[in-house]
Amino acid sequence: MGDDPRRLVITVFPSFAVGGAQARFASIANHFADRFRHTVIALNGDTSCRERIDSAVHIEYPMIALKKGNTLNNRQIIRRYLLETKPNVLVTCNFGSLDWVLANTPKLMRHMHIEDGFGPDERVRQIPRRVWLRRLLLRRSQVVLPSRNLLAIATNIWRLPQKNLHYIPNGIDLVRFGTAVPEMRWPSNVGPVIGTVAALRAEKNLARLVRAFALVARATKCHLAIIGDGPERSMLQALAGELGVADHITFTGHSGAPQGLYRGLDIYALSSDTEQMPMTVLEAMAAGLPIAGTAVGDVAAMVTDDNRRLIVPLSDDALAASLRELVDDRALRTALGAANRIKVVQDYDQQIMFDAYAALFDGLPVRPGHP
Repeated sequence: MGDDPRRLVITVFPSFAVGGAQARFASIANHFADRFRHTVIALNGDTSCRERIDSAVHIEYPMIALKKGNTLNNRQIIRRYLLETKPNVLVTCNFGSLDWVLANTPKLMRHMHIEDGFGPDERVRQIPRRVWLRRLLLRRSQVVLPSRNLLAIATNIWRLPQKNLHYIPNGIDLVRFGTAVPEMRWPSNVGPVIGTVAALRAEKNLARLVRAFALVARATKCHLAIIGDGPERSMLQALAGELGVADHITFTGHSGAPQGLYRGLDIYALSSDTEQMPMTVLEAMAAGLPIAGTAVGDVAAMVTDDNRRLIVPLSDDALAASLRELVDDRALRTALGAANRIKVVQDYDQQIMFDAYAALFDGLPVRPGHP
């Protein structure tokens, strides 16, 4: 599309499966369909988040033949591709995409890097080799961090120049998640419905949620909805059977548009071992839900002050105590849900996020305006 006036943005993801970072990309691409065109490189070949992209967006998903571990040859292939396509900006996401940063050295085009967090292997401590690579390769790039925790890491551990760091919290479509029609209605006799939306992977530690739920459900009538799919589904279903709560847990499978499912919940639960600024927590807050969750990343700072005490250490008992308090107190659920809705409206309107990303795509300064 040589005559297309829209700027070309190439974004490299380790995976373009449905997740928080990918959902954020989709919302930005959809919002600016008439301003930017996109190429998404999914290094593992998974492009399932394309279901979130509107038909008005010009987007391509080429497969670039790279061999793992063959750094020098991969650099030549990537550099040749960038010279041929001539994007206005190259965007890389997380550590797994740093080969593309290396290929852009010496610099061919503007580069920005988005770091959304780490896998379980870096939950407690940064891996020294990765620290040094980030410090070396990202020192001249514009680096976007969606959480204050990541901003502190980029400043104090990676030691990247402060002038190149941008704290841009994730934003949420307040209308879509605040006014959606409930997609699933639960019988009144099941009690309060606890829900979570997640890929069923190890770092989400949904086994912790199932165990915590079992502790609550033995004494109080309630139900758990696990919205999502992934490699741990069969293990989680087996665990629910072993704990005697299989009849009180619904596995809905993957949902490409979960906003209606949030509206059928009474409580939102997060059980992850590692997160930074999870989109699902913002979505739940926009839907007016109280949050019971693990104290990872910025989660405690995201929720309203009164909800903060229900964001707890990474243990079954602590999470169960938060869930139990919300299950037992309908007035508390209502009050915290309303307060969370107000906070997300005040601090996490997606328009702030849109403006910041558009400025970076265009090579312009990002205006202050974030919480």
